[in-house]
Amino acid sequence: MKTIVNLLFSLALCLIVGTAIAYAADISTPLATLGCLGASIGMSFVQLPAGAHAVVLRQMWETAMVERFRAYGEFLAGVPRKDQYVGNNVINITEIGADPTVLINNTTYPISVAQRTDDNIAVALNKYDTTNTKITDDELYALPYDKVGSVVRQHRDTLEEQIMAHALHSLCVSGDTGSTPVLETTGADDGTGRRRLVPADIIRLQLALDNLRVPQLGRRLVLAPVHCADLLLADLSFALPYHNAKEGLILPNYYGFETFKYVNAPVFNAAGAKKAFGAAGASGDRQATVAFIPGRSFVAQGDLKFYYRDAATNPEYRESVAGYRLYSITLPTKNTGFGALISANV
Repeated sequence: MKTIVNLLFSLALCLIVGTAIAYAADISTPLATLGCLGASIGMSFVQLPAGAHAVVLRQMWETAMVERFRAYGEFLAGVPRKDQYVGNNVINITEIGADPTVLINNTTYPISVAQRTDDNIAVALNKYDTTNTKITDDELYALPYDKVGSVVRQHRDTLEEQIMAHALHSLCVSGDTGSTPVLETTGADDGTGRRRLVPADIIRLQLALDNLRVPQLGRRLVLAPVHCADLLLADLSFALPYHNAKEGLILPNYYGFETFKYVNAPVFNAAGAKKAFGAAGASGDRQATVAFIPGRSFVAQGDLKFYYRDAATNPEYRESVAGYRLYSITLPTKNTGFGALISANV
């Protein structure tokens, strides 16, 4: 009888863990459950010390989450990964120096020699922690759904959203300079004292980048929500390609930019300077549409750790506790040619 009870318990545990891993890694639940069952069978032949099963569980969830976060989507798709250069959650990045001069029909020799000076910088990856979530045994007994899997998915989605928002903020220029144009919108008043974004503003930004000799191929524009709405109202030709992208089609260029929309846009203050990430709102704040070049950017990921305490090791409260920590960073390697569009006040 005891053997049957243990078997049923193991099968139930494999189903719960498999469902959680399926949520974390976006794979099928049956496949994840079979994997857990196979691992459980293999572990049955190994004598593990007390608490070791929780360690194995934690490692399985960490592996699933790492694979998930290696597949950033939306506007970061195709940005080079530099995970292999991360050590102790620090990355050494190189800002490349000036481009060489191209001589046409040269008749003067010897040809001059110039040394390219690169700047090497050691940068610590950002540390992202989720607050812990507790799951009581009473909840697991009474609830008609897999709360463990739901908690894991919620932590994953929250981490991913925060990292994406911070990444876009990091790729956004700090202010208007000779090499990083920040242009104000020129459209009509939207009724709140804000000038709308119009297609002509994107053409102006395109020209500003052209004047900086920025390569045309691969330019990306991440629209703030208000600016996306402005374009949909002002230019019906924008609506069709934008909506086709939502249906899974390849997004065509819009005035020379691969166009995306992201809800967590960076914010500039009334003076036209980018505010710190997560700063409190203030009067005169303006959402920014971000222009960047994937080839002049990178994403790097460091350690990911799943903190988990099983209810079996917490007999006083009979509850499990889960939380995540992930090291990651997104930065430009050379921000010349990056830019932004912000709303002008009427």
